Amino acid sequence: MIPGARLVLLGRQGAGKGTQCVRLSRHYVVPHISTGDILRAAVREGTEFGKKAKAIMDAGDLVPDDIMVGIVDERLDRDDTRSRGFILDGFPRTVAQARALVEITQPRGIDLVLNLEVPREVVLARLASRRVCLDCGANYSTERPPRYGATCDVCGGDVIQREDDTVEAINRRLDLYEAETAPLIAWFDERGLLVEVDGAGDPDAVFDRLVEVIDGIRGRG
Repeated sequence: MIPGARLVLLGRQGAGKGTQCVRLSRHYVVPHISTGDILRAAVREGTEFGKKAKAIMDAGDLVPDDIMVGIVDERLDRDDTRSRGFILDGFPRTVAQARALVEITQPRGIDLVLNLEVPREVVLARLASRRVCLDCGANYSTERPPRYGATCDVCGGDVIQREDDTVEAINRRLDLYEAETAPLIAWFDERGLLVEVDGAGDPDAVFDRLVEVIDGIRGRG
């Protein structure tokens, strides 16, 4: 079996992180840990930090760093991550979260932080062309629409452009991401953990670049 890995994947919205995380998870046989997924799971399962997060979200507030770190820590303490490793998607988002992540993953720490670099104009075009089914969440685009108008191929629901996928809304999200992430990228880079990977082009080619970088780093270890 291919050895596991302990990875963080960064990148702008629309850079293809989700797709590549799933593929890397299968390749290295490690869990793909999406912040949104584990937050919802912690709330559903009623874990210690899940209960705290639910109370905050029910009040309409954002989940603070200490609770998000606690939820990630709970997930990383499970047998699958302790034995095989992980691919973190959506965490950390800030330098404070990064410091906490390095601390909670000791003594083994993190193997590598990969920043999937796709030009802003490319991700803007991708997100602005995205369409989604209201009922099942299936994704389409203006280039690859449903077969029959705005009717979902999967469930027959209505396929729409989400309100947060307008050019103005996307630009606001990208501005926020870059303001938050620039210091984070610099922080990981200063510690020799960051590698920039070209995320443009065919997904198969991007996957091959990621694997080449990961295996190259681990081969030097």
